[in-house]
Amino acid sequence: MSHLVKGQRALITGASSGIGEELAVALAARGIRTALVGRRRAELDRVVARCEAAGTPAIAIPGDVSEPSFAPEAVQAAVDAFGGLDILVNNAGISMWARFDEIEDLSIFERLMKVNFLGAVYFTHAALPFVRAQRGQIVAVSSLTGITGVPTRTAYAASKHAMQGFFDSLRIELRETGINVLVVSPGFVDTPIRDKVIGADGKEQGYQGRTSEKPMSVEECVAQIVSALDRRERELVMTARGKLGRALRLVAPGLVDAIAAKAVGDPGR
Repeated sequence: MSHLVKGQRALITGASSGIGEELAVALAARGIRTALVGRRRAELDRVVARCEAAGTPAIAIPGDVSEPSFAPEAVQAAVDAFGGLDILVNNAGISMWARFDEIEDLSIFERLMKVNFLGAVYFTHAALPFVRAQRGQIVAVSSLTGITGVPTRTAYAASKHAMQGFFDSLRIELRETGINVLVVSPGFVDTPIRDKVIGADGKEQGYQGRTSEKPMSVEECVAQIVSALDRRERELVMTARGKLGRALRLVAPGLVDAIAAKAVGDPGR
């Protein structure tokens, strides 16, 4: 049985590029109307055009997910436009690359927690009554770093661990409501976020590390998310390395640390 049905309504944060953009277009191809949230109006309008070219209406809602007052306004705009809300996708996020002992600006931690974690909290709280009414789905796009710590990603891993704990707890609270809570944990995905990571000085820069594996295409990542939504899965760990690491943490945590360090090219010192 497919749980993605033509005519459903979705709100996606971080929809102006990368995973959010491609997911919006993929859902539009399934006849699902989408409200697109992001900071860049011009980019959102471009994604709206792609969704409409796929044959389904979409709207742009520009704003900053880290602002607590924005989430209720954005959710209400989506409900006003489409008459309800079936799916919420918390996808907005920013990344960082720096060893903790090299960080000069500790506000990096506050910035990543506000966008990656609190932004998801704000939107989930605002959307919950509408999603509950439809017995719909709430999605959190986390990361493998939400399962296992990774060097040079302390702030990012902290925000994603917070997401993991929050949505796992929320799933239990909502178990009698009919709402499905899906936590998505991609590995390295080839998206623009890799080109705008925050460095030790708190400024955006290109990614300076390396990976020991080829990044997953955004199309493959989105295909897996759509499939998980279709089956109302509770968790999606995307890579073989991620699945192995999750299992090994229980029996060989030191080995998992070594694998994580190798994955980003951090030898330690």
